[in-house]
Amino acid sequence: MSVEVRIEQGRLSRLLRIRGGRVERKLRERTERVANIAEREAPGSMGRYISWKVESGPSGLQGVIVCDHPAVRYVLDGTRPHIIRPRRAKALRFDVGGQTVFASVVRHPGTRPNNFLAGALRLGR
Repeated sequence: MSVEVRIEQGRLSRLLRIRGGRVERKLRERTERVANIAEREAPGSMGRYISWKVESGPSGLQGVIVCDHPAVRYVLDGTRPHIIRPRRAKALRFDVGGQTVFASVVRHPGTRPNNFLAGALRLGR
């Protein structure tokens, strides 16, 4: 007695890309896990701006994590030292140690890059 099994690449490929299938469920679980890690690792309130989805891409399904906080590029890439000047007023106002301080110019030292999204991807594998 002999048994013959044929694997058709097209059918196998469609089976893997089908919506609601095993591959999509696993991808959804992994994407959600990485998004949850990114929410925890994000500085300040930035974690509240993180969302995720699974969508069809050119080579099949792909998990997408989005952070739409207005300052996310500055956090991910960091900033160089720069000068901050008031735009509409004569001075900048800060609360330092319980006291109000005014300054006409502030020399910001810059910030180091904090790529918390890539870190979440490494931790979520």
